[in-house]
Amino acid sequence: MSTIKVNGKDQTLASEISISELLVQNNVAQPDMVSIQVNGKFINKEAYASTIVNHGDEVDFLYFMGGGQGN
Repeated sequence: MSTIKVNGKDQTLASEISISELLVQNNVAQPDMVSIQVNGKFINKEAYASTIVNHGDEVDFLYFMGGGQGN
């Protein structure tokens, strides 16, 4: 078992998990619209499947919203 932080909240993992699996586990509906930081470093989308989250890691899901100011 390991504990990580996801968006500032503790999350316990039963086993090693990749960023891709973490997105599924956290029910992220549109993973293409999310950028991921692990311990403050951005992870390339191409590396989500091969990047393993380790005990004590801090993971942030960053959602970028489009739009602008309407006049």
